[in-house]
Amino acid sequence: MRVVSLVPSLTEAVAASAPELLVGATDWCSHPADLDVRRVGGTKNPDVAAILELAPDLVIANEEENRAPDLAALTSAGLRVQVTEVRTLTQALSELERVLVGGCGLQRPGWLDVARSAWSQLSDGPELAAVVPIWRRPWMVLGRDTFAGDLLARLGVRNIYAAHPERYPRVALEELRAAACDLVVLPDEPYRFTATDGPEAFGGTPAALVSGRHLTWYGPSLVAAPQVLAATLRSGAARA
Repeated sequence: MRVVSLVPSLTEAVAASAPELLVGATDWCSHPADLDVRRVGGTKNPDVAAILELAPDLVIANEEENRAPDLAALTSAGLRVQVTEVRTLTQALSELERVLVGGCGLQRPGWLDVARSAWSQLSDGPELAAVVPIWRRPWMVLGRDTFAGDLLARLGVRNIYAAHPERYPRVALEELRAAACDLVVLPDEPYRFTATDGPEAFGGTPAALVSGRHLTWYGPSLVAAPQVLAATLRSGAARA
């Protein structure tokens, strides 16, 4: 079995389960750190010719992270392409099993059960209303029906834009500043918010700088994500 992954989360998932299967991954596939496979461009602009040269038995992708025309080109060339759709934690765990067991022919990896257990043992805490920017210039936030939003909800963070008709709406900074929220959650991807780039835009509203990998990736990072995110969110809220 030869696998090319076009999604960082799925690359890490395969690498943690059967690293010998991976023959190609995107430039954005940063985990594991010692991943040594051919790079085939970005998630939005993969090198289709390079992927074809690798002659994979399976290409794994995601309907949100990868572009339909690129996936169609791979399918038209005769490659088997498995496309995931992830909106919730439950769906993520199911899709990971579908890729690893159904797609790659592996036994169900133990870390999937550890991840499921880690998320089922969350303790109740006070609900925090939050805005969750994912980009600036222009400002964009998490809206409805997102995987990251589902994780935050499980951790007691209510996204005030969760009912917005768009999944990643553009919202004027003035509106974000005026929102009645307890916390601004700032991940380090896709936009890399930092202590000096992001919190200052929201005046005195407490901000939590969170790991984008733990908030937006669905893979082995889900094992540690509840503990890592909860600690960061508590620390940010404590600054109020």
